Amino acid sequence: MGADSSRQPGAADARSRRRTGARRLGVALGSGSARGLAHIGVLRAIVEAGIDVDVVAGTSMGAFVGAIFAAGKLDRLEAGFHGFDWGSIASLLDPVFPRSGLIDGHKIGDFMRAQVPVTKVEDLPIPFRAIATDLANGEEVAIGSGDLIEAVRASIAVPGIFTPVRSQGRVLVDGGLVNPVPVSAARALGADLVIAVDLNHDIVQERSSRAVQEASPGALAQAVTQMLENFDSIDSPALTQFREWLQREPLPGIFDVLLSAIYIMQARITQATMAQDRPEIVIQPALGAVRFMAFDRADEIVEAGYRAARQALDDAATLLYPA
Repeated sequence: MGADSSRQPGAADARSRRRTGARRLGVALGSGSARGLAHIGVLRAIVEAGIDVDVVAGTSMGAFVGAIFAAGKLDRLEAGFHGFDWGSIASLLDPVFPRSGLIDGHKIGDFMRAQVPVTKVEDLPIPFRAIATDLANGEEVAIGSGDLIEAVRASIAVPGIFTPVRSQGRVLVDGGLVNPVPVSAARALGADLVIAVDLNHDIVQERSSRAVQEASPGALAQAVTQMLENFDSIDSPALTQFREWLQREPLPGIFDVLLSAIYIMQARITQATMAQDRPEIVIQPALGAVRFMAFDRADEIVEAGYRAARQALDDAATLLYPA
């Protein structure tokens, strides 16, 4: 994942040309499950280019990575995902019997807590918003204060997979339902130049070309199966019933339907919202073929984000570094 210094200004050179008292720059990091690891590569490219980020808004995995970036711990996060495998993925998932979701999300919160020393959103060195959806009324909720882990857990709570988060009388789920690439939230923080990272642009086409033909279980199915094996010693009628259901009805088919519906919706919402509020720079890594829980491909995903960002920043050099 090394940099090709011939394609962009050197870090010291770029720092000498940083924006001076002018445009306030924000990044809008979109939803994308495992594809969201591309945000690590994107942000690394932005830092290497010597570009100051003034505000960060993130949805779902964009909120997860964005919060850690805003805390100044991006390198630690990238190192944490390096060499991820199935065991690593399963260790982050805490299954619950299906009621409002399959996975509780507390272990993901613990993983994030180990990366970030900050506990409150408002204490982050860079102003940050995590986007969630109010399940009762469908309103967008831009979380800018309170418990940081809770804010991110709410933003990543994909309906039917992760349990919702209760916060201040609201039941919150994945922000991708209302604002998959939160350009508007970055602007609300005062950004007048927004770099948007869209991870949904090619997913519908990629999934339609391959998902129906795939017979092998996806990452989520494998991870859930592995977790259930840890419960073999528990004598629970509910777990027994759930195991029997898994054997009768293969999990990948069910989740392919659910996730495909969510992806289609998010791709269409992204098109509409970015047409109305156009970001100045759009970065679109080609990751449509990456499945929901493919965190074992972390290095590849991060590199794809890095390459796409390098190209987009090169193309926008006159905007970022005005004469």
